[in-house]
Amino acid sequence: MKISGFDVDLQCVMAPVPIWHARVTVDEWRAAAAAVREGGGRLLAMWGGAGLADEPTVLACAAYVVLEGLIWLELPQSGEQLTYPDLLPFFPAAARMQRAAAELSGIRTKGSKDQRPWLNHGAWPLDYFPLRHAGEAPPPFPEEALVDYPFVRVEGDGVHEIAVGPVHAGIIEPGHFRFSVVGEKVLRLEQRLGYTHKGIEQRMTQLDPLLAYRLAGRVSGDSTVAYAWGYCMALESASACAVPPRALWMRALMLERERVANHLGDLGALGNDAAFAFGLAQFSRLREDWLRLSKEMFGHRLMMDCVLPGGVTHDIHGAHIDQLTRQCDAVEREVRTLRSIYEEHAGLQDRFMTTGRVTPALAAQLGLTGLAGRASAQAWDLRCDHAAAPYDVLQVKMATHSNGDVAARVIVRFDEVFESLRLIRQILAGLPAGPLRQDIALPGQASRGAGWVEGWRGEIFVALELSDASSDQRIRRCHLHDPSWQNWPVLEHAVMGNIVPDFPLINKSFNLSYSGHDL
Repeated sequence: MKISGFDVDLQCVMAPVPIWHARVTVDEWRAAAAAVREGGGRLLAMWGGAGLADEPTVLACAAYVVLEGLIWLELPQSGEQLTYPDLLPFFPAAARMQRAAAELSGIRTKGSKDQRPWLNHGAWPLDYFPLRHAGEAPPPFPEEALVDYPFVRVEGDGVHEIAVGPVHAGIIEPGHFRFSVVGEKVLRLEQRLGYTHKGIEQRMTQLDPLLAYRLAGRVSGDSTVAYAWGYCMALESASACAVPPRALWMRALMLERERVANHLGDLGALGNDAAFAFGLAQFSRLREDWLRLSKEMFGHRLMMDCVLPGGVTHDIHGAHIDQLTRQCDAVEREVRTLRSIYEEHAGLQDRFMTTGRVTPALAAQLGLTGLAGRASAQAWDLRCDHAAAPYDVLQVKMATHSNGDVAARVIVRFDEVFESLRLIRQILAGLPAGPLRQDIALPGQASRGAGWVEGWRGEIFVALELSDASSDQRIRRCHLHDPSWQNWPVLEHAVMGNIVPDFPLINKSFNLSYSGHDL
């Protein structure tokens, strides 16, 4: 396969979705970024990787989305100074990914101006790289070595700062937001995240590949099905395992139920943030009923640990199918009524419309993805663009909008709820017969695999590298990517020019993951 602008030998990765892999030179790395950007493609992920052989090779890795599918590139690094060409001139979304790769793997971009730590809040020295020094205790780190994070300052008459977080007034995860404002108008927002960094990628290397799906499913609890499916897809592709059709349909059923549960919760929270408590009460009731039936059918409210390598754990039959179908019908009736109420409520629409707008041009430039991207005319949905079974026969109808404001993101959520309910009914009516799981035999040789799943928030990507059978550490590297990496920086732009009280509303309309972003 060739991409316009550079010529490199791409090897197909055995996966249900089109994925290719290649090792490149420095010149090819730079040419690939330019070619993808010129062709309208996107940067999906950037990270520091490990080679498949036993030599201490460090890799700069990037995953790009192009019209043909996904391209995973590796640039080998060696020597004392591990540097690679900066992707920031092509893809602004690369900034934080590159900063995280510098901290975890010790690879740095050439000429990058922003060298501030991103994930490291003083937990380890700046010259200690956890993914390169796995198993080694970090050297002593004196407290006086800690420095304040240098936020960008905005100065001028009447400009002052408002600091929010990292501890919030609720049960949400920690994140710090530094507002520069005049009166109540926001001139600039700068985020600092990383407070929920848990060392997941290093912990993955210590787990049995057949059991690591459980940790993958806990990266971000609201996307447990998507992450588990992404990891299992990567392991299945590395092991050349064919998943039974019924298991794939059951995975899709759970994924769509996960999507509906999150949209129901967010639609209620959006109403509440605009002082419409009735919306919160009604959508919370619907979501609670939805989660209770998931517990009854799959053994867990969030369907955690229900997707495992080779298949799924739970099956459903006649009475269950009828019960799930009736719930879809009941929820659709109530959500259609609530949508009418939302659209006709002048107070809500006054708060929603034009608030937190991200224009299509800005969304394309910054790489806005997932449901937030589709609300800003970024028509990307993996279920439509590269539909794997069973989506290849379900014919998903993509929900899009072009206004890019809170109102548009609300509309997309409503549309996706109705489409997911339609898909669930279609899945329930067309479940194929057959087994729920295929046993996986791990390959004897070193191998790699990738998973790519459209979660409710956006694309979940998993890159997996396995060592050969003689190694006690079979998972050599597992990178898990959340769409929040792309979307958190866009939130900083969305809030500019709005008033401070609108920030919670704008923030909830994106509803990004702290945990999935921090890893």
